[in-house]
Amino acid sequence: MSVDSHASATNAAPVLTIDGPGGAGKGTISRLIAERLGWHLLDSGCLYRLTALAALRRDLALDDEPAIAAVAASLDVVFRIEGAETAVELEGEIVTREIRTEQVGDSASRVAALPAVRQALLQRQRDFRQAPGLVADGRDMGTVVFTDAPLKIFLTASAEERAKRRHLQLREVGVGASLSSLLNEIQARDARDTQRSVAPLVPADDAIELDTTRLSIPEVVDRLTEWLAQKGLVASR
Repeated sequence: MSVDSHASATNAAPVLTIDGPGGAGKGTISRLIAERLGWHLLDSGCLYRLTALAALRRDLALDDEPAIAAVAASLDVVFRIEGAETAVELEGEIVTREIRTEQVGDSASRVAALPAVRQALLQRQRDFRQAPGLVADGRDMGTVVFTDAPLKIFLTASAEERAKRRHLQLREVGVGASLSSLLNEIQARDARDTQRSVAPLVPADDAIELDTTRLSIPEVVDRLTEWLAQKGLVASR
């Protein structure tokens, strides 16, 4: 199934927002729930990573707000959901692995702090809201992008646990990284994301906070699916 970022929105479709810091499990959990339910998937962080990658490729300064906002507004992006994986295309090129590097992740956090960039991507994110439903993964899905979502989740985990998870992910794809450096990067990114003036990383007032430090992925997926069923958004399992 191909999902273009310019797809038209259907506002009646239910949305499950899953916000939280990097490494809390948002991406994996969101993908598995979307796959289980047959819902669409929005990896909003991917849009910021793609913007950062495009800016880096153009040698733009990461604080050049007008230039980067222009890049964000004109991104040629396609997400192709293929089974358990999501292929990401930027200007016709598959960049799925490239956008997951630490350099791009750190740059994405920096450009996400720019108000004009966030405004440029706002409607593009809302356009993913289509029947039968949407799982939206990010940092401000419940507080800014989909404020009327019937179920909002804020996933957390200790910084140490998130660093361990990231370290394991990198090892699995053959990328070497120091655990201590990953922890430092995560802590720095958390500080930047929570303290920025525009759309800081905080739970929505009506979000359910869930600490995943000691929970397995299947346990989290089952719990969120149960909460959706309790709200009548999906059939009980």
